Amino acid sequence: MDKTTQTLASYTAALNFSELPAGTIRELKRRLIDSVACGIGGYSSEPAAIAREIAAGSSGQPPARVLGSGALTSMEMAAFANTVMVRYLDCNDTYVSKGSGHPSDMIPACLAVAEAHHASGRDTLAAVAVAYEIFTALADVVELRDLGWDQGVFVVLGSAAGAAKLLRLTGEQIANALAIAVSSNIPTRQTRAGELSMWKGCATAAAARAGVFSALLAQKGITGPTAAFEGRHGVWDQVTGPFQLGRLGGEGAGFGVDRTNLKFFPAEYHSQAPLWIALDLRNRVRMEEIDAIDVQTYYTAWSEIGSEPEKWDPQTRETADHSLPYLLALALADGGVKPDSFSEARMRDPALRQLMQRIRISENPEFTREFPAKLMTRIEVTTRGGQRLVEMASYPRGHAKNPMSDADVESKFADLSGTLLTPDRRDALLRALWDIDQASDIVKVMDLVRVN
Repeated sequence: MDKTTQTLASYTAALNFSELPAGTIRELKRRLIDSVACGIGGYSSEPAAIAREIAAGSSGQPPARVLGSGALTSMEMAAFANTVMVRYLDCNDTYVSKGSGHPSDMIPACLAVAEAHHASGRDTLAAVAVAYEIFTALADVVELRDLGWDQGVFVVLGSAAGAAKLLRLTGEQIANALAIAVSSNIPTRQTRAGELSMWKGCATAAAARAGVFSALLAQKGITGPTAAFEGRHGVWDQVTGPFQLGRLGGEGAGFGVDRTNLKFFPAEYHSQAPLWIALDLRNRVRMEEIDAIDVQTYYTAWSEIGSEPEKWDPQTRETADHSLPYLLALALADGGVKPDSFSEARMRDPALRQLMQRIRISENPEFTREFPAKLMTRIEVTTRGGQRLVEMASYPRGHAKNPMSDADVESKFADLSGTLLTPDRRDALLRALWDIDQASDIVKVMDLVRVN
């Protein structure tokens, strides 16, 4: 195996729960709570219903369950269906570095394998930690977005590593799982360009499924390419160019999960800071008084959610939650962004549409130079009377440098699960997730993830 594959495989095999600092364990629990909340919140969506229907046609030995319904399916289809639910609201965590994406998309892959094999809570958390470490280590050195590739490259590798950890594969088997995963799953970024479809919230679910499948293949003896990254026609040649992995977590080095960011609003991550600015401005000006809104931000935010014509005329929910004009108009009109802010009627509201047309978004080169260390956005509102109001922000609530409190996380959990879980079940599930490191069998925790 090439050096990159071997490094990732050796790290996956070696990391133990006992090496995780208390602060990292707490962050892993917070990501787990947040992901389960997002999954329950997305349970009733059309993509989730379709994914559950497809999962119902599969079986596995040992089986895993679909979140919410408890229906039995295969481990890989549970990973797919459950990740679709977690992703639907676009409210789960985000990592912003040279590369970016949603590392908690890998949590359902780990949970599916952990449940099927009756893993302990500690082993489950260790597997999630490994998955996050693989994701963030690669994202720190590989810029997929501008190369036209999607974050599923990170997700499939992290999911394969987490699944392999739970399956107790040998180092050689883990290397084969990683090689199979990355050689077979290089998704294009067309998923997130222009008018967005349901697949925006399903693409990384496919990667999570493929990661589990790759680990299962390696467990049974299937070998993978011997130089998946560094060999001829490998990842370096075809996708990323050569890169050098940074230091992985442990032995004094921080862990990747500690650097990831939670979302306060169900919207694309780079909209979070602008939305907080809009809420501040809403206290200073009435919507009907606004003549123009000028937004300056860094290149990634501008190109992702504020540059394409479709973002001023969103036709789908997936486009709307990636449209900075729509999201800013919502915040100014409604005082926030919630899961029900993306109904057909709300997206078509003439008042919102008119306000969106008064919003201009541009890249500020200085802000781009500060990225990703700072997520700088400046918004200037000009009123019909000629008044100018200016606000700036860099670290939205939920950012690793401005973290949400445990109370914030619990409140989000209650908000997203409130209509589908009884208060007693919700509270019991929340307690079980906070105490997951004490669980001898993850099944006892997953028993509680059932909708009414």
